[in-house]
Formats: sequence, structure tokens, C-alpha cells
Amino acid sequence: MRLWRILALAAVTAGVLLAPAGAGAADRKFKRKECLDCHTEEAKKFSAFRYTHEAVKKGECEACHQRHGIVPKLLLKESGNKLCYSCHKPASIGMDQPNVHAVLKTGSCTQCHAVHGSNAPHMLKAEGSAACWECHDRKAFERKNVHPVLAKEGCGACHATHASAQKALLKAEEGQLCVKCHAPTSGGFAKAHGGYPVAGKRCSACHEPHSSDQPKLMKASVHSALSGGCDQCHAAPGSPKPFAVQEAGGKLCANCHDAKDVTKGQKVVHAPVRKEECVACHDPHASNNPAMTRAPGAALCAGCHPGKDARKLVSHKAMSGPKACLGCHQPHAAPVKGLLATDVSKGCAACHPKVADQAKRKVVHVPFKDGDCATCHDPHGSDFPGMTASRQDKLCFGCHADAETRFVKAHTHKPVIEGKCSACHAGHSADRPKLLKTDGAKMCQGCHGELMKLASAGVVHKPFAEGACLTCHDPHGSNAGGMIVKDQKALCLSCHAKVAANSDSAKSVHAAFASGECTKCHNPHGAKLKGLLNAAGPDLCFSCHTKQKEKMAGETRHAPADDCLSCHSPHQSAQPKLTSEPVLALCEQCHDVKASQFSTRHAGIDAKVMHCVACHDPHSSKDPKFLKTAVHPPFAARQCDSCHLPVGGK
Repeated sequence: MRLWRILALAAVTAGVLLAPAGAGAADRKFKRKECLDCHTEEAKKFSAFRYTHEAVKKGECEACHQRHGIVPKLLLKESGNKLCYSCHKPASIGMDQPNVHAVLKTGSCTQCHAVHGSNAPHMLKAEGSAACWECHDRKAFERKNVHPVLAKEGCGACHATHASAQKALLKAEEGQLCVKCHAPTSGGFAKAHGGYPVAGKRCSACHEPHSSDQPKLMKASVHSALSGGCDQCHAAPGSPKPFAVQEAGGKLCANCHDAKDVTKGQKVVHAPVRKEECVACHDPHASNNPAMTRAPGAALCAGCHPGKDARKLVSHKAMSGPKACLGCHQPHAAPVKGLLATDVSKGCAACHPKVADQAKRKVVHVPFKDGDCATCHDPHGSDFPGMTASRQDKLCFGCHADAETRFVKAHTHKPVIEGKCSACHAGHSADRPKLLKTDGAKMCQGCHGELMKLASAGVVHKPFAEGACLTCHDPHGSNAGGMIVKDQKALCLSCHAKVAANSDSAKSVHAAFASGECTKCHNPHGAKLKGLLNAAGPDLCFSCHTKQKEKMAGETRHAPADDCLSCHSPHQSAQPKLTSEPVLALCEQCHDVKASQFSTRHAGIDAKVMHCVACHDPHSSKDPKFLKTAVHPPFAARQCDSCHLPVGGK
């Protein structure tokens, strides 16, 4: 019966769900909106392109994008070039070639191409060579004489856009590429090259491929021998080996360039000159660099001296200038080791005269005095401020080795930790001992300015007032807190010896004093209170005696308790509890123990045999007579004889 009811209910429900919703419901259809129905601004932009991405033409946005609904977020199916490669297979654009366009290899297709469309062929962001100039400096392509093929056809005439089997993305080997336009069989070609069979050779040895300020696209600096004919150095053009040189290496160069003129009798000779390897630095035909060097400026020297280039965080200005290395070095021979044009100190002083003048000060750093600038500085460049050869502290420890171990302390001065010796010491010279930059407290004030304001406090510690910071502090580090020269107690007692007098016989010593923590109570620099106290009255004591403070807050206070020193000694005492005198003597200062009233209240007991604090709390109590909270009942009833026997009938 129950099953029947369930089946009946299901049938009714199905009928409701399948019933028509009204007239025309069966004919209703839903059409999904296209992307550009909402992205109307993009649609206008896309329709204006001369060259449009095929997927955009067909309205196939989902070829690249994922649906994002109403969430305004760009969702691509793949990241970077992977998305493009899903249609444009890597092999089809030459990605299997040994030389791939750097921007394609490390960057993105969108560096050159617009993703949806553009007004330039191949959907480039700019037309023709202008697209290349987005990355390549166009100055090299716009000199006085421009290669006609570049002006007419652009970069694509010689270079592949994506990848090539040739270096520099050339479409063919250099020599083969050039002869496509420059027929080697023409009379003019042969005459221009002295009859030498240069077809298929490296034309860029003498010519600029893009533009030049020289006729015939010649490079800026051309070997003068070329004007007299190639046979001045090479074999005759009709010989079996026309490009063979007449003599090997530098011997050929020496026919025109006398070795004595090159070295000028200097004792230190550059290795390539000594080995007659002139072509190690000079191109024998032509170059865009002065003196026909193979590379510009410091880049030439870096070919053999890679560790001396200027690519450092702090570069030597001379290295990046037009002379580059020649600002300090001679190229062929020199009088000083390292091919230096002059002694190190003289060479440095030529550009740094103000630094050189510092040698006139009272205290001069030994390396600076000896002219050994390179002891501390790297002349080529450095990753450290001031072009130092290494981090400041490591550099200083090279000579001051004992300091490296001496400065390893539990508490070290921040400049020492950071390796900034120059925070306090001058690197070259100073008018003060130990090359200190300034005097005493002025040095410390540079970093501890807020602390120095205490000098105007009511009471100032004498060494602090005199600016003698080193009386108490070690400038580099210490195993004692606050970088003090010795442990706190020993340091303070070296001046305040009277405070510790008779401490061996003392019955009680203040815990802070015993542990040498003088600064718990005293400010070592300055304070508004006498004795350099950190706080006034009981507040100072309450900073440690917190339970006593809490107790006194809820009870009646004994009047002297507001002045702790009225009863206690601050450092040590011959009495227990740091009381300045025996208890009775202290109480007698306020209470007349000989008065009849006193005797009556104390059952006639002689005050001399009483110990006041046995019954009374000296600081505070809830009892008006300052009796302690827990009282023996017979004592409360004044029934002393319940426990004590009378002495002498009393």
C-alpha cells in the first residue's frame, strides 16, 4: 500500500513538471550572447584593423580565451607563447633552428605582434623596420649612407624574423647573401676589391651592413694599408692562396709599425705586443672603433680580463668613459706594473685632487700615505660603496686582524655588525687619533641624538656631561650589556667606591646592588632627580616590590612608608632588611617609648626588650594600630600571662 502511494505521488509530480507553462512555451528558444555583444568597444576597434587575427574574424574568442561570465577577468587558455603555439606550431616558424630571435626565445610573441589585429602586415605592432626599432637602436641604421636594400625593403631583406641557421638571423651565409645583389663577376666589383676573389667571404670585415658615415658603407676606422692595395699585406690576387699574409703575426705589422715606436722603450710590455699578436686587439682591415680595435672601450680588454669589466654595482667612472681602460692604462707598454701610465697614487690624484689633499691632515692612513690606493679600493669597480675591494670590515680586518676576534662580543656596536667602519673612522686621513671623524660625544650624537637630549636634564652624570662616552662604553663591543667596558657593578664602583664600603660586614645587601644592576634604580646618563634616580619616592621601589605596592594600595599606610629611605638604606646595611638603624631606634624617631601612655598600651613591658615589627606591620595594615592581620587571641585580649610567666613579680 505504501509503495502504491509513492508511485502515485511521483506520477503527479511528473505531470506538473511536464505541463506546458503557457501559450507558446514549446516554441521558446534561448540564444547565447556573443562576446562582442558586450565588448562593444573592442568590436569597433577590431573592425578597423586592416589585418585581423583569423580567430577574431570568425568570432571565435574561445580559441584563446576561457569564458568568464560577468566576472571582469581575462582568462587565457595558456600562458605566454604556449597559447600561440597551439595554432602556430614551433617548427613552422623555425624554432628548431640553432639561432632563435632573442625576443621569441626569452620573451613573448606579443612583443612584436598585436594579439587581435593591426594595420601592419602579419599583425605587427609597427610597419616594416619600425617594429625592429622598438628594441634595436635605430641610430645604427640612419647614418649618412644607408644600405639601399635596407632603405627599400627593410630588415627582412637580409634577416629572418623568427629563427635561422645563421648567426644574426641572416637568411643565408654572409658572403652568399651579399652576392645576391652585388654580382662578383661585374668589372666594378672586381676593381673595387683589387681583383681579389672576395665573393662569398665575410664582407662585414670592411663594410657596415646597415649604414655608415663613410663612402661604400666602409667602417669608421679603416686600415690605411687598404688604400695602397691589399697586396701590401696579402699575396697577389692571382696567386694560389691570394689571402695568405706575407709574414706571420706581428712581423707583418712591424713592416710599417716599428716596435720601438709602439713600446716607446717602456719596461712593462703588454703580452699581445710582446708575443707579436697585434690582431688580438686590432682588426687588420676595418672597425667602427678608434685605432681599429676589435671592440669598443672596456669591452675589448674584458675579452682577456673578464674580471675587470665595469659591470659592478659601483663602477669606476673612468671605465665607462670614452677612454675606458686607457684612462689609467697604456695599451702597448708602460713604465709601471699593470701597464699603468703612472704611479697609482699619482694616477688617482689626477682625477681625485680633493682626496689627495687629505694627505695634509694630522693622522694619515698608512696605505693612503704610501700611495697604495689599490690596497683598499678596486680600481675597476666594486659591489661595495666607495669602490672598496671588499666589505668594509673584511677590508679593515685584512690589516687589523686582531680586531676581528676582539670585536666578537655578546654585545656589538651596530656599525661593527653592519661592517661600516667608516661610520666612525675616516678612510684616508683625519685630524684626530685613530682616524676618528669627529670628537667625543659629537661622534656618538650622530646616531644617539635622542639620548644626548638627557644632557639638559636636571642632574647629569659627570662623564656624560663631559662627553667622555668611552669612560663607560667600549666603542666596538663588550660582553657586558650596554657595551660597557666592564660589568656594571665594577664599572660604577670604579668611581663610586664609597658606596661599597664595609659591604663584606653588611648583614643585608640590596639585591639589585648585589647583582650589579645599578641601572635598575639609577640612570647612567642623566635624570631629573637627585642621585640620577629613575623615579621618585616609593614608585622607584615599587617597580620591583610589586606585591608590597598592591598590599599598601588597599590598606592604611604607615606615614613613613611614603619615603622608603626614612627607614631603609638603598645599597647595604649593618641591619637586617636594609634598615638604616635597629628597629627600636627607628621607631623612637617618631614614638616616645618612655611615655606612660606607651607603657600602658604595651602592658608595661620595657621597650628595650620589644621587637616592634613582631606585632606591627611597618608599612600598612587594615588595623588602626598597624597590628598584623593574624593575631593570637590571648594577645588580642591583652592576656599576656596566658602564655608568659611574670619576671620579678611583674
